Amino acid sequence: MNRLAGMMSVLLLCLMLQNGCGRQEPANQRQEGARETVKQKTIEDVLAERTPEWMAIPGVVGTGIGECDGKPCITVLVVQATDSLKQRIPKQADGYPVRL
Repeated sequence: MNRLAGMMSVLLLCLMLQNGCGRQEPANQRQEGARETVKQKTIEDVLAERTPEWMAIPGVVGTGIGECDGKPCITVLVVQATDSLKQRIPKQADGYPVRL
């Protein structure tokens, strides 16, 4: 019985080593791969997501896509650019600049 128990222990140890010590990518490579699979939202997607939230703010009358410094940006159309609106509307959304 001792010999059988010893063989079982060796077999179990081999299985544990095979599963636990298999080839694994370094953590930094796994993270980079994970980042590559995340797709950045398009400006149209961000606008569609955020428009209902912004339109619920009194004084906001519309949203659109414009151009800021030669690059696409989100434009929030307001009746008047008050300090209150400037505080409630973010300066960027999902990486895209937002302008009143």
